[in-house]
Order: sequence, then structure tokens, then C-alpha cells
Amino acid sequence: MAKVNGKDIFETLPVPKAVRTMALPTIFSQIIILIYNMADTFFVGRTNNPYMVAGASLILPVFNISLALAGLTGVGGGALISRLLGEGKTEEAKKISAFSFYLAILTTGIFSVAVLLLMKPILHILGASAHTFQYAKQYAFCVIVLGGIPTVLSNVLSNLLRSVGVSKEAGFGITMGGLINIALDPLFMFVLLPKGKEVLGVGIATLLSNCIACIYFFCVLYRIRKQVALSFRLRQGMPEKKSIWAVFNVGVPSAIATLLFDVDYIVVDKLMSAYGDVALASVGIVLKAERLPLNVGIGICQGMMPIVAYNYAAKNQKRMNDTIRFSIKIGIVVSLVSIALYEISAGAIMRVFISDPQTVTLGTGFLRIRCLATPLMFLSFFTVYVFQGFGKGNISLFLGVMRWAVFNIPMLFLLNHIFGKYGIVWSQVTADTLTVIMSFLVYHRYTRDLAKQMQTDAET
Repeated sequence: MAKVNGKDIFETLPVPKAVRTMALPTIFSQIIILIYNMADTFFVGRTNNPYMVAGASLILPVFNISLALAGLTGVGGGALISRLLGEGKTEEAKKISAFSFYLAILTTGIFSVAVLLLMKPILHILGASAHTFQYAKQYAFCVIVLGGIPTVLSNVLSNLLRSVGVSKEAGFGITMGGLINIALDPLFMFVLLPKGKEVLGVGIATLLSNCIACIYFFCVLYRIRKQVALSFRLRQGMPEKKSIWAVFNVGVPSAIATLLFDVDYIVVDKLMSAYGDVALASVGIVLKAERLPLNVGIGICQGMMPIVAYNYAAKNQKRMNDTIRFSIKIGIVVSLVSIALYEISAGAIMRVFISDPQTVTLGTGFLRIRCLATPLMFLSFFTVYVFQGFGKGNISLFLGVMRWAVFNIPMLFLLNHIFGKYGIVWSQVTADTLTVIMSFLVYHRYTRDLAKQMQTDAET
């Protein structure tokens, strides 16, 4: 493992190289996450048992709550650690890393026990039937009850490592976990376990892969414990109250935004189901296919945020602004290239997932419309990540709630009522246009006031 030198990344490396160093491992890990999420569905689909597919899919909303818990502690704690390092408060950063670590274990442990005790009513609320209940229960037990803590810790530790400039190892751990999951899925499903236990096999594969990734992160942290401001020793004491508040101030909005993002996808599926199975299948494939450039954009945001947070706290406005501008340019270029590729190859992309001509035709049109929102979606996420880096959780919460609860979800119902199924598809472009306008007005006003404040501080 290369020598860890996060300070160079944050302070002295040319901005393009610093952003690439932080973002490329994260982008790659985001792509692998997307692939292995699809792999679970793909392998379960090989059983040709719709009840197994439905049972495993039912758990997605519960699993997303786990990811929200990871965002609460990982994003909130990680953003604060970068800012504390920018202020030169190394000891406080160590206390926050320990606080975030144990908070993740506590909250996830409570959630996992609650799912275990309330398994039956939860699954029935999610729509489990007599045919799907056993499969949903098998998957939930492995992934949420037994696997909740290692899953959340893997994501939290990845964020904490990235917060001190160790992006390569953070990205590798997530990537490794995803690749192991893909390899273990068919082994447990079709080789080690008997026929009829395929969903259990997928659950065990996911559990083991997250445990292995978690162990990897512990090994990395042990090796670099003397080089970075991360520590998990309780005896060093609790962080200051304002630091604890700062974790929740950013982490809670991050968790809420994650949940609202998933609610939006659920509403799309519910509304589209009124137009028949073909329309529902088409939009389901499109929602998966469009995630590739979106995940790349999220990787850019995650790589950019620690650099912005550090320099914001260090009052190095030029480097902070240069990082933001460069990251936006890269994200826009990726988005525009993605639009071109989707417009040209939409039909071929649909045929990768399904061969039914009617579904391919309808989905091709859907994808060519939805992809137009790619740069808008990137910019919407980007401004939220920037404000998380600033530690302005109230603003990031405002932007997240406005985007999903005020613009996106109501727009789905409105355009569906006026234009039918194509209104549902066009809603993302329409809503995110409003979101981007609002976000950049808020950003411009904040950065203008910030520049005045930094100038005043420099003069005094």
C-alpha cells in the first residue's frame, strides 16, 4: 500500500490531479456497486421463479434504510473530519471518527434487532404474499439481521478513509466486496445449497462479501493508524457537543435524501404499473440503465467533497473554488457523453436486459427521454454534496427536500395526470430543471456571502 499523504492531496497537489486521485477509485467502486446490485437480480432471475425474484426485491426499501444509516454516520462524520483537519484539530477528528464508528454499530444494531423482532408485520406491509414470504424472510435475515452491521460499517469506514485522503483504499474495499459478492452468488445458489434455497444463497453471499470488505477496512486502518487522524479508542473521550451536532447536522439530511430518492423510484413504479406490465417492465429497465452515469457523478461528488471541506475550513477559498469548478466540468462532460451514447444505443441497451420487441420499443423511447436529465441530476447531487462539505446540513436538507418532496414526486403525479405514461418519463427533466435553478441561486447567494466574510476575516 502506498504511503498515505492526505495533506498533499488537500493542500498542494494540482487540483485536477487531487480530484482524480480522490474520485477515480470512488467512481470505480460506484460502478461495481451498480453491477453487483444488478447481479443479484440477474442470478435470482436464472431460477425462472417469479416468487423468488419478488421476495428478494421486496427487501430493497428495508435495505435502503441501512444505507441511510451509513450516510448518517459516514457522510456526517466524514465531512466533519475533513473540516477539522483543515482547521488543524487532529485530536478532535480522531474523537469524531470513534464516535461515528460506534454510533454506526449502535444504530444499525438496534435496526437489525427491530427487523428480526418485527419481521412478519414488516414483510406483510411491504407486500409479501404466502408465495413470497419465505424468500423475503431468508434474504432479510441474511442481509439485514446478520449483515446489517458489516454492510453499514463497510460504507462508513470507506467514507472515513476518504475523509483523510485515503481514497484508493476506500474505493478498493467497496470494489472488492462487490466482486466477491458477484463470485459467491452462483456458488451458493447453484452449487453449495440445494434447489429451492437460491434466495438464501444470494443472502449468504451478500453477507459474506460485506464481512470480508469490513475485515479489509479494519486491516487498512490498523496499518495506517499512525499516519492518519482516525482512531476508534473510547478512552480518548467524547468529542465536543458542537462536533456531535455537526455530525447529525450533515448526516441526517444525507439519510433523508437517500430515503426520498428511493421513494421517488417507488412512485415511478406505482404510477407506471397502471399502464400495464410492458410499461412497468420498460421503465424498470430504464431506471437501472440510467444509473451508470449517475453513479459516476456520485463518485465525482464523493471524491470532491473532502477536498472542498478541508479547504473550506482552512479558508483556502481559491483551492476550494478551483476544486468545485473542475469537478463540475468533469461531471458535465461525463453527462453529455452519456446522453450521446444513450441516444445512439438505447435500443441495444434495452435488448441486453430483455428481448421482447414491445418492451424494447417502449423502453428505448423512455431511455432517450430520461437520459436528458443526466446533467441536471448530476448538478442537483453536486450542490448537495458541496453544502455537506461546508457543514451546512440545513441547506443540504432544504435542497434535498425541495428536490424530491416538492419538485420530483409532485411532478410525477401532475405530468402523469396530464400526459400519461410519457409524462412520468418526462418528469425527471422537468423537476430537475427547477431543482438546478433553485440550487444554483442558493449556492450563488451563499458563496457570495462567504467570499465577503473571508475577505473581512483576512483584513482583520
